[in-house]
Amino acid sequence: MRIAHLSDLHLLSLEGAIPFRLLNKRLTGYINIRFRRRAVHKPHAVHAAAKEIRRLGVDHVVITGDVSNLALEREFVLVRSFLQRDLGLPPDRVSIVPGNHDAYTKGAHRSQRFTQYFAPYLRSDLPLDAPAREGGRGADRDGAGSVFPFVHLRGPVAIIGLSTAWPRPPLVASGRIGAAQLRSLERVLAHPEVRRRTPIVLQHHPLHNPASLTKTLLEGLGDAAAEGRLLRQVSRGLLLHGHLHRRIHRKLHTDRGHIDAVGAASASLLHDSDEKMAGFNVYEIDDAGGIKGITSHRFVPGHDAFREIPVPQR
Repeated sequence: MRIAHLSDLHLLSLEGAIPFRLLNKRLTGYINIRFRRRAVHKPHAVHAAAKEIRRLGVDHVVITGDVSNLALEREFVLVRSFLQRDLGLPPDRVSIVPGNHDAYTKGAHRSQRFTQYFAPYLRSDLPLDAPAREGGRGADRDGAGSVFPFVHLRGPVAIIGLSTAWPRPPLVASGRIGAAQLRSLERVLAHPEVRRRTPIVLQHHPLHNPASLTKTLLEGLGDAAAEGRLLRQVSRGLLLHGHLHRRIHRKLHTDRGHIDAVGAASASLLHDSDEKMAGFNVYEIDDAGGIKGITSHRFVPGHDAFREIPVPQR
């Protein structure tokens, strides 16, 4: 089984960014787009990645958040069109979770805008866990949308989608999972259908926080330690994330083995270094759920082509 991993698409549309909708955190994001982000994040790299993924004939695609810039409706329409037309895969072959840019404001988060636009990709194969979904259709008090975590059972793997997206103040990009999702994750990991498969956890923020407490507070995962304790029971698996805009491969040692924690570069970021240039990762899983290979495909500007490179380990 081959799984392609995209992240941080940052597809842009400023339709709907009328003045009163910029009188919040979006104002700093809008300024960033106007004067910096749009110069380096290019949608043609994302579309080229979809073409290459189709050529490779992968079995499943996972996307670990920040598909938008400002969590505007028109941006989510663009992303949905990308999934349907560019990737061209049915919803049961795509798993997607939100990033901090997809819950950019309290309004976007409260209305569950992300889950509304991507509902077909978020349907769980295991029964919904009522305690983790208190509050019904709205976001629960821990900040998680009512569909998270979801579980997609695909052959030898169980894909577990978590939301770390939470509206934060300007210039803050941190995230958290929340107590309700963590309780549900514990039950999911103990479920027989998950235990007999290799778990693949999807989340936007990495489990490994920066060494600096200040950087952790500004851009890290607030409850990473609690998640790490739950994952100690896992003998093998993948934890896939984005957020850092760079390729990175680290290991989480558990009581019975280890989990490979792998970050993907931004699919749209044009950069001089191999570590940060746009692209996507590919994971090879054997029929028994063993992880046979982890590689990255780096975008080659000017050719709309890709070359395979290793993912740097730390």
